[in-house]
Amino acid sequence: MNERDALRALAVDLPYAGDDAAVVGDTVITTDMLHERTDFPAGTTRYTAGWRAVGASLSDVAAMGAEATAAVAVYADASFDEGDLDRFIAGAVDVCAAVDAEYVGGDLDTHEEFTTASTAIGSVTDAGVVERSGTRPGDALCVTGEWGRSAAAVRLFKRGDEASIERANDLFRFTPRVADGCALAGTATAMMDSSDGLARSLHQLAEASEVGFELDREAVPVHPAVDDVIGGAGEVGEVGGAGEVGGAGEVGGVGGAGEVDGETDERFELAAHFGEDFELVCTVPDEAVADIRRACPGGLVRVGRVVEAAAGVTADGEPLPDRGYTHGDG
Repeated sequence: MNERDALRALAVDLPYAGDDAAVVGDTVITTDMLHERTDFPAGTTRYTAGWRAVGASLSDVAAMGAEATAAVAVYADASFDEGDLDRFIAGAVDVCAAVDAEYVGGDLDTHEEFTTASTAIGSVTDAGVVERSGTRPGDALCVTGEWGRSAAAVRLFKRGDEASIERANDLFRFTPRVADGCALAGTATAMMDSSDGLARSLHQLAEASEVGFELDREAVPVHPAVDDVIGGAGEVGEVGGAGEVGGAGEVGGVGGAGEVDGETDERFELAAHFGEDFELVCTVPDEAVADIRRACPGGLVRVGRVVEAAAGVTADGEPLPDRGYTHGDG
């Protein structure tokens, strides 16, 4: 049973199991676990690890349209190095500060490999939360930010030189879209964060809302770093083996689907299927796109539209493979 199958089973008794965070009164709460082997390529600093681990949970708060309040984390390793621990905490503190939240502590433990579990809480605004299940045909499909930065980072980590590793760490330190999520609350009809990749997120939203999607490949905003690494050393998904660090596997190489036929296809592959970009994927009433775009500091781009479920999930008229990261696959 993989993560998605487990969530479907849990949803029978836990109604928020399929959303990015649980809602308890006016509070949203979410937790994530990251491991060195699967989530932190060689060269990832402890500062970046602290930022990224806590940022992943803050991104879930953002996806619910809530204001971030605070976060805690578990830090576990085979042994404790004071410098490493200090740098991890500094990263956690700084990512919280970036979204007007506070890092308030956590726990220490020993483990065979560096592992961290983070929990973030947020406050529901007067606009209410945004779930994954509210969109209907006719809505616009939109995304925040730029896509493929984590895929580019993994390739840069693989190069191994000092300049590449420094840039990779910078790319791994994303800004959680809390301000954008709050701006979208009350207008967005469905929303989630993109930790599993754009393509897989669309399939998850389609399942939750019982709709289909038409994606315009050319409309997807791609991070400039993707163009810098296309054709470079280090293949996506090679860190630690299949299904690790992004989980999409080598470009075009998961299950034989989506073979890459050139740089254009490779560019879309890295942006849409790799995952771990922690941007927001949302649907918005068509007539509201222009106004809500101006309220989103991370940028909001229309990349498609919501259609009837029978049409499925497509990109430029062709079926879009449900491929990205899923815990428990591979």
